Amino acid sequence: MNKKSRQPTTRRYFLGRTATSGLLLALGKGATAHAGPTSDITQQEAHAPNTPSLSTPPLSTRPSSSSPLPANFLNPADSPIHALLHAIPLPRMVPIETTFERPTLSDIPAAFLAELRASRVLESIRPGMSIAVGAGSRGIANLPLVTRLLVDELKKAGAHPFVFPAMGSHGGATAEGQIAVLARMGFTEEKIGAPIRATMDVVQVGTTPAGLPAFVDALAAAADGIIVINRIKPHTSFRGKIESGLGKMIVIGVGKQKGAETCHALGYGRMEANLLALCHATLASGKILFGIGLIENAYHETSQIAVVPARDIEAREPELLETARRLMPVVPIHALDVLLIDEVGKNISGTGFDPNVVGRYPTPDVTLTERDPRITRIAVLNLTDVSEGNATGLGLADFTTEKVFRKFNFIETYCNLLTSTTATVGKIPMVLRDDRQAIQAAIKTSLIPDLRQVRICRIKSTLALDRAYVSENLVEEALRNPRTKVAGPAVEMAFDAEGNLR
Repeated sequence: MNKKSRQPTTRRYFLGRTATSGLLLALGKGATAHAGPTSDITQQEAHAPNTPSLSTPPLSTRPSSSSPLPANFLNPADSPIHALLHAIPLPRMVPIETTFERPTLSDIPAAFLAELRASRVLESIRPGMSIAVGAGSRGIANLPLVTRLLVDELKKAGAHPFVFPAMGSHGGATAEGQIAVLARMGFTEEKIGAPIRATMDVVQVGTTPAGLPAFVDALAAAADGIIVINRIKPHTSFRGKIESGLGKMIVIGVGKQKGAETCHALGYGRMEANLLALCHATLASGKILFGIGLIENAYHETSQIAVVPARDIEAREPELLETARRLMPVVPIHALDVLLIDEVGKNISGTGFDPNVVGRYPTPDVTLTERDPRITRIAVLNLTDVSEGNATGLGLADFTTEKVFRKFNFIETYCNLLTSTTATVGKIPMVLRDDRQAIQAAIKTSLIPDLRQVRICRIKSTLALDRAYVSENLVEEALRNPRTKVAGPAVEMAFDAEGNLR
């Protein structure tokens, strides 16, 4: 062979060349994607000259996009992976718009105050009472606004309200981390008009017939009453009389990490029974005054606000859940070879992207129905910054990108999953260099005979389904829905210099 000719890019050749060229990185200071607890070393060893620091960075540390990856994740342009994927054809995409049922409250303050007064729940508030208001960790439309309005009304009644993080293990299961989660969602003392107090300590307020302890945040338990606010919606991992909503907030949010762990300990097959029993035990303690349930339409807009006295929560929530279920959208095409999701995150869904929208669930406790889409491959292209590296749900995807992997915070993610016992959603799918490569990998493995005929759809997130892109071969099928229309001409997928979709 001519010495000047290019060596074949075999796997062994590639790995050997990266090691000898200085690209082989030690898992230490550079491996920011693996931030988390490491082996025990003394303080002297940790700061010895020429010794990489192995200390755990703060939870708020977010790896930069230029952070180096460990050698076993290196995937440059001339790697064998590129050789396998670069020729995979990409279809032209057509923008479509779908109109969903859209009940909306045009004046949120007026609607909430009218419902609050009609419920007469404030009649139980006496001057001087300390009231704990629980705020969760989801990106719920108008949640800070409704909380601020509630705080104002409590003050007018002479009470002394404070806000506490009603969340299980989010924020790394620390008080400081949970306050930071609230701040990212717009909950600060200045904006809400009340102090924000946090602890992970709990007190037991009851026991279920099966012997499960019901817990309440210690600060909230010391107050004269607790109010919970949450969105009511189908859960991502089980089906039941109640799913995500006021009952879940009372048990898992107000109950903090201990409450969440207790409810999840026997798996999602027991989730409904545990939720109902633990919610009943907590309500029986008299600590909960009332709940505020928010229902959203397919556009992530508040469509209904229900103020429910504690005595009515168990009876009222199931009917509110059915309203929310009816309003929940699904992807515009039922059967897909590939679904591209621009971004996922905890502010979008507890599992990053909502399984109710895409038909891919993290547990076997949910039986697929005719409503659920059937999708062969899912590629997740980015993780929202507000998630602070909590990549829960990423394991439901088949492919993702290096930029997602760089943001993956193991502490934020694993504290959440060790509490919920859902290991599947914490797995890491195939990590490809960029959007283009992730898309081509999804197409290559879509199990169809002609890759040029791939059925592909792209959405921004599972909270934004009114606009999407579909491959040209799906336009006729999309238009069978009278609520869907074509919003523009077919276009080639456009990428920037880093291989990311524009």
